[in-house]
Amino acid sequence: MKAPDKYHDFEKDISGCGVFGVIHKKRGLISGNIPIAAMKCMHDRGNGLGGGFAAYGIYPEHADKYCFHLMYDSKAAIEKVEKLLRTYFDMHYFEAIPTRKSLAIANPPLFHRYFVTVSNNLINEFSHLIEEDYIVAVVMKINTSFPGAFVVSSGKNMGAFKGVGFPEDIADFFRLEEYNAYIWTGHNRFPTNTPGWWGGAHPFTILNWSIVHNGEISSYGINRRYLCEHDYLCTMMTDTEVVAYELDLLIRKHGLSWEMAAKCFAPPFWDEIEKMNSEDKELYTLLRTTYGSGMLNGPFAILVADNNRLMGLNDRIKLRPLLVAEKDDMVFMSSEESAVRDVCPELDKVWMPKAGEPVIVNLEN
Repeated sequence: MKAPDKYHDFEKDISGCGVFGVIHKKRGLISGNIPIAAMKCMHDRGNGLGGGFAAYGIYPEHADKYCFHLMYDSKAAIEKVEKLLRTYFDMHYFEAIPTRKSLAIANPPLFHRYFVTVSNNLINEFSHLIEEDYIVAVVMKINTSFPGAFVVSSGKNMGAFKGVGFPEDIADFFRLEEYNAYIWTGHNRFPTNTPGWWGGAHPFTILNWSIVHNGEISSYGINRRYLCEHDYLCTMMTDTEVVAYELDLLIRKHGLSWEMAAKCFAPPFWDEIEKMNSEDKELYTLLRTTYGSGMLNGPFAILVADNNRLMGLNDRIKLRPLLVAEKDDMVFMSSEESAVRDVCPELDKVWMPKAGEPVIVNLEN
């Protein structure tokens, strides 16, 4: 699981990557076979150095508890982190995440999941924080202070499953065909500036947020420094991690709408702002001035999910593909139409969003 020590010397490859997402607007459960088949259709967009999925609605019996998915290098790391979790939380249930042996997956880490709640009686250095900030603080502590352990996901009624391999191999390893969810996202990785390692695979998550990404965040340096000022610590050595933390900062902590957060990520160019009416000009000037350090530069197409919605967004000049399609109560988002047609041949509507234009699909109940 350990990332290469000299990851900055990693040789750059040309980006491919594939993303896929599906949401059932009425919380109907979708078999894991759907995202698995869609990602398998886009097999050639990756190179076997990363695949992963996020699923929402998979733990209804523990829906009121935070579910920590952890990956470990060793049993010693498990013992240390479990001691910490019992110190910071009330532990209700835990187990090894079910996996199966796969010839395609070599030397996988150990995976466990923990269902926890925050007790009002605990006294520690994070006790003064509100509950969600408390969760974020513990995640940052584990990821920075416990070698051989990484938090894969930490939300409620959701989980991320990821690793080194093609997505269909990762799905087979985690037995994802046994899960049903009302939102799925998937990713096939072709690393560009960073190595392929288990913690660096997509999705990237914090709390209920998850993100999969095709492209390159060339603003990673300034984005990372901006997040450090707000107590988010980037440890996965890949550009995409900053987007998950910025979502939490802008939407949960600063109260921006999803639409406004998307405009911070991919704002209009200054010459476009100059041509706007006075009200819009003032709004977008304020957004760019306030959140300039959070703007995402470079080519990207991202899919973002939480427990209640799915969003697709690409960069301001559409340098990465993104397609949206509808069928009855389901909405699909993908790098390729072929992947959607493979799992749903007959569609009601298909379109390509404009550059920098978010497509946000909310649950209806």
